Amino acid sequence: MALVVIITRDVADRYRGFLASVMLEIAPAVYISPRMNAGVRLRTWKVMTEWHNTEPKGSIVMVWRDTNETGGVGISTLGTPSKELVDIDGLWITRRSL
Repeated sequence: MALVVIITRDVADRYRGFLASVMLEIAPAVYISPRMNAGVRLRTWKVMTEWHNTEPKGSIVMVWRDTNETGGVGISTLGTPSKELVDIDGLWITRRSL
């Protein structure tokens, strides 16, 4: 089990309702679960992906601890995040579009 954080931006209200049913909303559009197992994380992301495929509005970013990924952090995104994530020598770096 690992800490999972999901941040949404400009998504339909149903995302907020669904995420609030499985996670704690600690700030507007910021959801956490301190001990979410991989199965629940994957099912939650599957719902987000299916909804976003039918209504591609806004963006969603999910991060979790994963020692097998770059910097020990797993990252999944849907839509266009405000920053581009780039793997440089095993570290995540953010790059803004000019």
